[in-house]
Amino acid sequence: MFYQKTKLQFIRLAFIFSLIMIAFSCKKEKTKNNDTTSEIKAPKNMIWVATKTFLQGAKELDKYAMAREKPAHNVTVDGFYIDATEVTNKQFKKFIDATKYITVAERKIDWELMKSQVPAGTPKPHDSILQPGSLIFNKNVNAVVNMNNYGQWWTWKIGANWKHPEGPDSSIDEKDNFPVVHIALEDALAYCKWANRRLPTEAEWESAAQGNNTDAVFTWGNDASILDANANTWQGVFPTKNESKDGFEFISEVKSYPPNNIGLYDMAGNVWELTSDLFNVNYYQNLDTSKPILNPKGATKSYSPSNPYQIEHVMKGGSFLCHASYCASFRISAKMGVAIDSGSDHMGFRTVATPKMLKSKL
Repeated sequence: MFYQKTKLQFIRLAFIFSLIMIAFSCKKEKTKNNDTTSEIKAPKNMIWVATKTFLQGAKELDKYAMAREKPAHNVTVDGFYIDATEVTNKQFKKFIDATKYITVAERKIDWELMKSQVPAGTPKPHDSILQPGSLIFNKNVNAVVNMNNYGQWWTWKIGANWKHPEGPDSSIDEKDNFPVVHIALEDALAYCKWANRRLPTEAEWESAAQGNNTDAVFTWGNDASILDANANTWQGVFPTKNESKDGFEFISEVKSYPPNNIGLYDMAGNVWELTSDLFNVNYYQNLDTSKPILNPKGATKSYSPSNPYQIEHVMKGGSFLCHASYCASFRISAKMGVAIDSGSDHMGFRTVATPKMLKSKL
């Protein structure tokens, strides 16, 4: 009897082991999301972020944390896949070629629509200015009078768009693996629809940036001294002198820096990344933090005292322009708001997918 029982157990274990080996050989990844378990083949160039509870918002060690990042609070986020890199020019071009989509920066400007987003009585700019374009960083700033006046280092460039990131005379030739920029929210959402993806929530983005950590200040940990080796940011005196100690004066090719501990690149610096959350400076202060918040989706209303006339979304991760003296947004908890119709040469995006989304396409 003992022999038979032992033999049955062995056979059962052998059977289970064989199933595991079959699953492994098919390169399928088992993922768990609360009450559902499914076997989904990992999408190309995406990384699995496991379900976890972590500390969202300002960390105790973070001397740069701003009021809108406080208070820190525990959240639980279900597992999901996220792009290993920011969406590149090559990837975005495939979308454009397939759909013939025209980005916001390439479209004729509608003054009647724009009027609703500026203070009443704002005079209409001359038609020569109301031309398709986007914001680019002014590389010729020699001096700054007031650091609160960011208009000193930003320029509206007619003809700037994803194909011409520095203006009509520039191109993305030989820049397939650079992040696509000059992307407004509508453009990112259109790409997501085509690719069967979506933008990450702010909580999902932070979960991914934490990797295997739960309360780190930076995507690589808590050591601020290794910033230059891990992120494309500004070195020197912002915005007048960039010493380029990290080897890149401005935007860099994706994967130019080491990934975090789960294999995600450029979760700090290079370009800001759009999320699906509305930007509200008071959002965290109104949360019930007595217990972990499950899969938060962000504020229900946009609010920014510095931009009260426009709806803004949260962008995360900072960019090649971030410096400790200005925004220090290379921290995981850092965030800024961006108007839904705005793009620039230092903002892009990456996408996420859930097992449910992927299963629906099988």
